[in-house]
Amino acid sequence: MSKYYAAVDMGASSGRLILGWLEDGKMQLEEVHRFENGMVKKGDELCWEFDRIFQEIVTGLKKCKEMGKIPSSLGVDTWGVDFVLLDENDHVLGNTVGYRDHRTDGMDDEVYKIISQEDIYARTGIQKAIYNTIYQLMAVKKKYPQYMEQADSLLFVPDYFHFLLTGKKVNEYTEATTSQLINAQTNGWDYELMDMLGYKKSMFKELVMPGTSPGGLRPELVEEIGYDLEIVTPCTHDTGSAVLAVPANDDDFIYISSGTGSLMGVEMAKPDCSQESCDRNFTNEGGYNYRFRHLKNIMGLWMIQSVRHEYNDAYSFAEICDMAEEAKDFPSRVDANDNCFLSPDNMTEAVKEYCRNSGQPVPETLGELATVIYASLAECYARTAQELEETTGRTYSRIHVVGGGSNAGYLNELTARATGKEVHAGPGEATAIGNITAQMLKAGEFATVEAARDVIHESFGIKVYKA
Repeated sequence: MSKYYAAVDMGASSGRLILGWLEDGKMQLEEVHRFENGMVKKGDELCWEFDRIFQEIVTGLKKCKEMGKIPSSLGVDTWGVDFVLLDENDHVLGNTVGYRDHRTDGMDDEVYKIISQEDIYARTGIQKAIYNTIYQLMAVKKKYPQYMEQADSLLFVPDYFHFLLTGKKVNEYTEATTSQLINAQTNGWDYELMDMLGYKKSMFKELVMPGTSPGGLRPELVEEIGYDLEIVTPCTHDTGSAVLAVPANDDDFIYISSGTGSLMGVEMAKPDCSQESCDRNFTNEGGYNYRFRHLKNIMGLWMIQSVRHEYNDAYSFAEICDMAEEAKDFPSRVDANDNCFLSPDNMTEAVKEYCRNSGQPVPETLGELATVIYASLAECYARTAQELEETTGRTYSRIHVVGGGSNAGYLNELTARATGKEVHAGPGEATAIGNITAQMLKAGEFATVEAARDVIHESFGIKVYKA
């Protein structure tokens, strides 16, 4: 009888509960429940609907029982940086604000009045992004000082869902590193940095590694769902889980975790907190077993997703790729990392305005818009690959694209041509696979990460695009 593991894999626009198990030496996946996610306006703030999302997780667990496939454990992974503040009675303080909200505008300057960007990087190895937790907390401190005073616990988004499931409060390491408050040398909270910034140290919880179990379900949930299971922390940062699922055991590759954002980098045993790495805007996020994800954040498919929504989702991504290929000779390009594309009122108009202001032809059709975005992303990947090779002092033969973007064949072709490297695309469900892999490693299904990656390679089709 198969032993099942449940991954709640939550992105910025949707979430899924996926079951995984081993059968005939291969990993199998089954999507049990899918639900919408997204930020909504509450007053003048962009917020997440965590109460509703938690009920979706409960619904997914009930469906598992209905199917007769009860999981032995479950782990939640999400995006990074966002958090919930709880008071001493575990009540949420304020709104559950999301990273695309503009409350952090100007908060970098407030932080740098106390400590420079360069000094923060030397301590944490984390790149400056205006939505990082370090700046979000400065916004809380400036705008809602009472919340900082009342806060008993800071839980990152996956920590919060694990708390709702178990009643236990911990901060998982890979997610916590995105806060820019973890010391990259000690792999622990940088309490000195917190003191400098005036952040309440006691609200930060015990750091735990992927593969840790905070316990089983709350009794009331056991009664509601109809069974108990163990909660196991995966790499709760979705990129950490995706990188764990890269189907390769050598070190001759660059990865791109391609979804709403594109995270492009290499695995390293030690962080690179040098000034050169800082100047190039690389980050050193925590990975499984204290490996470091030395990577750059690239805007990714957020741009094409937004344009698709502005065309009322009338076309599939495959159809948009075909349109882009038909318009491949359209010459304009944009800087995919420009802040104007982070949270525009209208992505289509933002792309057009960028082209207009830079003296380039303005795309008018969906195909022209798509080819501008895809070609610009591929060129950004090529520049990033070159920078990675310069900072690490070595050359890599191939690029592994994992996540939803691995299905964007046209973009993969452009990436192979732009970088001059083979592109190995897949698996598409890398984040859920990595989440499940961490649970399987804890359960002893795999003896090592290398053994797990071998099985992943054999279980899911990998398509190769030649340079």
